[in-house]
Amino acid sequence: MNEKPLLHIVLRSVWIAAEQQGQPYKGNTFETEGFIHCSTPEQVIEVANYLYHGIDGLILLKIDPSKVTSPIRYEDAGNGKLYPHIYGPLDLEAIVGTIDFTPRADGTFAVLK
Repeated sequence: MNEKPLLHIVLRSVWIAAEQQGQPYKGNTFETEGFIHCSTPEQVIEVANYLYHGIDGLILLKIDPSKVTSPIRYEDAGNGKLYPHIYGPLDLEAIVGTIDFTPRADGTFAVLK
């Protein structure tokens, strides 16, 4: 994996259910928005603190962009920053790991180690 991984925030229970189905992953926005939201490692803490403050039971899916068969587009989220979006189902083979992602006591997320 030469490119930096992409990261996708998801509830562990949702990921386990999706993984057990053995079908390409669609996340919770594919049907409504037409893509799967992702972040770069540099963006994920900001995204988590904005959208997932205080939510327990999360994990990060670590995605190898070279194994993603659907188009990946970096698009402005309305804040002048470009975020990766996967425009299609995500092949399970592109998910190369998971990372436990637990908020601190104050509900915020900290830099990944």
